[in-house]
Amino acid sequence: MQSTNVLLKKIVRSSVLPFAAQHGVKKDLFPLSRTLSLSLCLKQDNSSGPSEKLDLDAWKKVMKSGLQEEVSETVSEHKELSTLAAAREILEMWRLAGRSVPENISEEQLKTFMECPSKSAKKKYLKYLHLKELYKKNDKRKMDEKRERKQEAKKQASETDETKRSSLVCLWANAMDKAYSWRAAQAMIFGQPLVFDMSYEKDMSVREVANTVRQIVLSEGCNRRSVDPFHVHFCNLKDDSLYHKEFIKHYREAWGKLLITATDQCYTDIFPKDKLVYLTADSPKVMKTFDHNKIYIVGSMVDKSIKTGVSLARAKRLGLETAALPLEKYLLWNSGAKNLTLDQMMHILLTLKDTGDWKKALEFVPKRKYCGFVSKPVHELKKTLNLINTLKLGKRQEEVRRQFAKNYSKKLMQK
Repeated sequence: MQSTNVLLKKIVRSSVLPFAAQHGVKKDLFPLSRTLSLSLCLKQDNSSGPSEKLDLDAWKKVMKSGLQEEVSETVSEHKELSTLAAAREILEMWRLAGRSVPENISEEQLKTFMECPSKSAKKKYLKYLHLKELYKKNDKRKMDEKRERKQEAKKQASETDETKRSSLVCLWANAMDKAYSWRAAQAMIFGQPLVFDMSYEKDMSVREVANTVRQIVLSEGCNRRSVDPFHVHFCNLKDDSLYHKEFIKHYREAWGKLLITATDQCYTDIFPKDKLVYLTADSPKVMKTFDHNKIYIVGSMVDKSIKTGVSLARAKRLGLETAALPLEKYLLWNSGAKNLTLDQMMHILLTLKDTGDWKKALEFVPKRKYCGFVSKPVHELKKTLNLINTLKLGKRQEEVRRQFAKNYSKKLMQK
């Protein structure tokens, strides 16, 4: 009998146990295998004969060992579940007390929380989890807001696209373009000429030439949309010049369809000299009124270094009349050069041509360059300018006051 039991145990160990280990079977099956082997042994013993005695003591030992292992595992599982529930209750109490506790916590985090050695360590760990949860919520909120903004932008873009594609808007735009083109065509026949002098390429860098052409493009658009446009002339414009290349970059195929006159000739070869007036800030003569019978010339130049006297020297070399805008007469000018951009000059000349009002025309001068319009008597202007200069210059107040008195006395004598 004992020999058969030993033999069955060896068979079970050599066959069942490796099979269970390979296929991931729990250890709970090992006592079961023992019981099966013992039951087989009992069956064999019963079949062999009633005279042989059963080994009940061994069978009892095997059964007791299996039951003890199962009971210990269930007890440990119950203890673990009870401790997790207690930890969750503690967290709920701390949350009600107003401490920084995360709303959602996993079992692994609870286990690490229970393993903390002290109460302060537990608080720090919960605070860390709480901050981590807040950061995740903020990131999610930001992503949602960004998604909503993108959706709103798409909706607005789609709405604008729908309005642009609408037939009425397209018809209106085509009609306005035809009206502007008709006015520009009329100006080429009956309008007052305005000349842009393109002979300053050598005095500028490539970047300054590009800025100049950009300002001229703005000026041409402003002139085309006006009620009574000028007949714009681009004089001294060579085919291979930087001006010409920049114009082609901006206008592309529309360059040949512009309702302007572009020529490489000088303006003195096209118009009589007695009608030409060169507008330059360096001119000693101040322009009083806008003359509709004159042909005004604007130098197409943008210089960052402010080279004074270049356009005035060219006008004198050609024997032309010059004029400067009356900026000091109508504006309380700050310190600095009186140079304006080409599109600002176009706005001023168009307003003068339509209204003849200097105050309306000079509203296109940037407000950073002057304090305000001259609307007070001379003695009150002296007080305000003295106050401004005192705040700016301090000890040089007397010198500024004397210089101001001299300048105004000269101007009054000229008038």
